[in-house]
Amino acid sequence: MPLRIVQSKQNPRLKQLRRALNQPLRESGEDGRILAGIEGPKLLEEALRAGLRIECVFVAEGAERILEPLALPGETDVLLVPASLLNAVLATESPQSVAALIEPPDWTWAHILDNHGKTPSLVLVLAGLQDPGNLGTILRSAEAFGASGVICLPGTVSAWNPKAVRASAGSVFRLPLLSVEVDECFMHLREAGVKVWTTTVHEAEPADLVHLAGPVAILIGNEGNGVPLELAAKADGALTIPCPGPVESLNASVAASVLLYEAARQRSVGKAISHPSVAAGRRGDRRMGHRGSTMGSSQ
Repeated sequence: MPLRIVQSKQNPRLKQLRRALNQPLRESGEDGRILAGIEGPKLLEEALRAGLRIECVFVAEGAERILEPLALPGETDVLLVPASLLNAVLATESPQSVAALIEPPDWTWAHILDNHGKTPSLVLVLAGLQDPGNLGTILRSAEAFGASGVICLPGTVSAWNPKAVRASAGSVFRLPLLSVEVDECFMHLREAGVKVWTTTVHEAEPADLVHLAGPVAILIGNEGNGVPLELAAKADGALTIPCPGPVESLNASVAASVLLYEAARQRSVGKAISHPSVAAGRRGDRRMGHRGSTMGSSQ
């Protein structure tokens, strides 16, 4: 594996890496393809396993052995960089010895909604989520619990933010992900027959009594304000997470993970719910002290 030695911070590749990390998905190669920046040998290994194109790899001097177990493609540009120079480019407080420029997957609506008769679509729609750690954790949970994809609406932090990529533990490389406008999102969900549920605390059905085994999308809102009212009004219904404790709200990623687990649980057992009658009984339970909770100001 040939390595090119780089000694100048003015190196064009290093400049590309810095821009890709600071402004996710705004950097492109000479051929016009969008590039994303990642850090660390584990994420590089996950990107290779996902079959992504690796444009360029940066390794700190003295850490070349890290690349030995990785089957880097022959066309990948590999640069050997002084550790101090590489650390100055990377975004983490404790920079690792390896970074890379990669080409993100090119997902479409078909990847999210066309399941070829398999498991019904399970989609997360993120509205104004701003913490990249929350977003990355949600992507990881979404993949773990079998979601078919994640939709990021305007105002949501980029899934290719370095912190989000790290928190996803590689799920961002494999899970279908789109960033679209609200109208486009709801048009495609409606056309595919996907029922949309918004998350809220008030006037909502308990998630365990809502039928989540069919084609569904779940709206997750901003960490501080939840789902905007105008967006929630577009949903087919509202659900909440029953909590016996006094907590008013859950962290956005925790709430999303709980709802994804409930959807996966229902799908695994083929649970059928007649929610008009059952949910009415649970509303009575809430009057006796059960509280509903979704995501809120806790981050």
